[in-house]
Amino acid sequence: MTTSAAAAITIQPATLADIPTIISLAEATWEPTYRFIISREQIEYMYRVIYTPASLQRQMADEGHTFLLLLADGHPAGYASFSRLPIANDAIFKLHKLYLLPSHQGQGLGQQLIGAVEQAARQAGGRALELNVNRHNPALAFYENRGFQRHREEDIPIGPYWMNDYVMRKELLAQ
Repeated sequence: MTTSAAAAITIQPATLADIPTIISLAEATWEPTYRFIISREQIEYMYRVIYTPASLQRQMADEGHTFLLLLADGHPAGYASFSRLPIANDAIFKLHKLYLLPSHQGQGLGQQLIGAVEQAARQAGGRALELNVNRHNPALAFYENRGFQRHREEDIPIGPYWMNDYVMRKELLAQ
């Protein structure tokens, strides 16, 4: 758990009991994040696939995703999820999700949240952290400012739609 007294920020692991909170945060962040990048139909489709209670439970319980909740003054304001990639050396982790309420963006909270993910991955033996980001997402600059580099392009089918992403990678140096 990470706490910042000046800003009253806490980052803590989420549990299955936090799924309704994650869904509430997703409802408030998903559409504003993607409305200028992909169609409303694709937003709605992807949201239904990723953010049902059953899907989130499967991500946590079966797929090994660790979720972190960011609380600002005791109120949920963002979340992240990550997992170890199933490759031969298991030293690469993947950041699956990183979202903050629009009202809390631009305050350095995303940096704190991704920093907590990097720290947890490093402590678990991770040597690199990867993520996918839409090639037209303004968050590209955020990730590049955090030391991520474009590793490759990837086009992923999701139902009748495509996710046109960059895979970005950051080497996790020992601290």
